[in-house]
Order: sequence, then C-alpha cells, then structure tokens
Amino acid sequence: MNQTPESEEPKEGVTIRDKRRIDPETFQPRESAAEVKEDSAPEVVEKDPVQELTNDLQRITAEYANYRKRVERDRELIQELATATVLDQLIPILDDIERAKEHGDLTGTFATVAENLSSLTQKLGLNKFGEVGEEFDPTLHEALSTMESDKYKTQTVTTVYQAGYKIKERILRPAKVVVSQPA
Repeated sequence: MNQTPESEEPKEGVTIRDKRRIDPETFQPRESAAEVKEDSAPEVVEKDPVQELTNDLQRITAEYANYRKRVERDRELIQELATATVLDQLIPILDDIERAKEHGDLTGTFATVAENLSSLTQKLGLNKFGEVGEEFDPTLHEALSTMESDKYKTQTVTTVYQAGYKIKERILRPAKVVVSQPA
C-alpha cells in the first residue's frame, strides 16, 4: 500500500514538472518534451463577486420555479386521486339508481335527486361507458362470455351486464359484457 502521508505535500521552492503525455487542457497528445509545461499548476482565476452572486441568484430562482411546478403538479394529482376515490365509492349507488330507472321505481322527488347526482358526477369527470354495439376493447371491457355470430364482423358487445366508469383515462371499473365474435 502506497499511501502518502499528509506531511509529504510539495514544499515551497519545489518545482513540479508535468510529464503527462496528454495535455490536460486540450486533451491532445503532446509531441515532445518541449511542449510539456513546467509548473502546470492550475491557474488561479479571481472570480467577480457580483457575477458569483448573480449566478447563485439565477440558480436559486430556477430551483424555486421547478419546485413550484412540482408542487402544483403534485397538488393536481392529489386532487384527481381524491375525486376518483369519492366517485369510486358512488358507483354502486349509481348502479342502484340505474336499476330503479329500468324498473320504473324512480319517480317524483327521487328522480330529481338521481338526476342531480348524475349531473354532479359528470361535472366531476365521471364518464360511463359500455354500450350494446360497441367494438370490444379488452382495456375497457371485461368479457363474461363470448358467443359466435355471423351478424358481426368484429368482436362486438351484445349485452351489458354492468356499465363501466372512468375519469379521464383512468378506468375505475371495466364494463362487464357479453361479446359476439365472427364465426
């Protein structure tokens, strides 16, 4: 182990010769020993204090701007997740309301409440999907069963057991469907 003790640093009056074959400034090979700089210690450049403070201020300003953007993006994401969580809890209630509509049990004041709830969920970005006749998409639909039919040229939704819901591109629940495919 060749360790140099701290006390063996160059002393005053000692000349250090740079014998490197590649110039550290240009990274080009040196041709002869004449090009080798004697005392090739790095030059000490005095920095302008105003320029140094200006650079620090610009760096801090850029860091703060990035921080603000990151916080705003995180705030929007948290709001989106909170909305999705609440709407996810409302989906069974929306299913019950839809079943009541289908059976004609939703009349009077309850019909108004159901409409208000439906318009509120749409305003918050909840979109219902899964209609009979749609082309089957495995990312949106959950096929409970399939059947062959000459009536369709592609895989098509023929029965919807349960509608699907999504917010923007986030799927909260896939639509549960029966799919017909060409024979």
